[in-house]
Amino acid sequence: MDHFFEHKARKRFGQNFLVDENIIERIVRAIAPKEEDRLVEIGPGQGAITELLLKRCPSLTAVELDRDLIPLLKFKFRDYPDFSIIEQDALKFDFGSLAGDDQLRIVGNLPYNISTPLLFHLLGFRGKIRDMHFMLQKEVVDRLSAVPGNKSYGRLSVMVQYHCRVQGLFPVPPQSFRPAPKVDSAIVRLVPHANPPYPADDEDLLERLVNVAFQQRRKTLRNAIKPLYPDLDVSELSIDASRRPETLSVKEFVELANHLSKLDQ
Repeated sequence: MDHFFEHKARKRFGQNFLVDENIIERIVRAIAPKEEDRLVEIGPGQGAITELLLKRCPSLTAVELDRDLIPLLKFKFRDYPDFSIIEQDALKFDFGSLAGDDQLRIVGNLPYNISTPLLFHLLGFRGKIRDMHFMLQKEVVDRLSAVPGNKSYGRLSVMVQYHCRVQGLFPVPPQSFRPAPKVDSAIVRLVPHANPPYPADDEDLLERLVNVAFQQRRKTLRNAIKPLYPDLDVSELSIDASRRPETLSVKEFVELANHLSKLDQ
């Protein structure tokens, strides 16, 4: 690469560039891109994963915020006419605008400082997404796949598991990056459900309920949902109100939300 395009990772963008070729190949094998796929890569960095993806699927759209990386990426992939870059903040970007008649396959090495809000943002486009493969802080992957009673289980676990099938794939050690982060990373696959296994009557209410329940996770369910329903008769609930929210399964949260939505009618 021409030294003119050298680029140092930036702290404010949470950049850690993946440089381990074995890990890069393993990620691309897990994604298994096909020529006809509509691929979207969030934060391609210096294009380490992008290069292998383009060899299998020459049509790829990258969403990149760091404008200094864009000339590097355009130069590096100048021989791929169907490679395009959108210079925008992924947190504000309308991913649905890229879908057309096809579902998107989204990939990315997500910056640790925005991974949770970005996951919630992407859930808003789930009907237009076939699957998502992300590199995340291992702690976030643990939260995504956590089960009730586990200390990692919380709002992110419940809402992502409600909308997607979650599959942790493999760990990525710090030395696979430059600069090496101070945390371990992992690859996760998220596949949005065509229909949630336990459908909520009111998904906005489910989200509000889960949010308020985990704001003070050590409270009992009775006290946790008081801000939403101060006059609720908890004896009518099918779930014991003395339990802590962190012990409720996704199915139980949906049952509770469906019960509460009937009170609103």
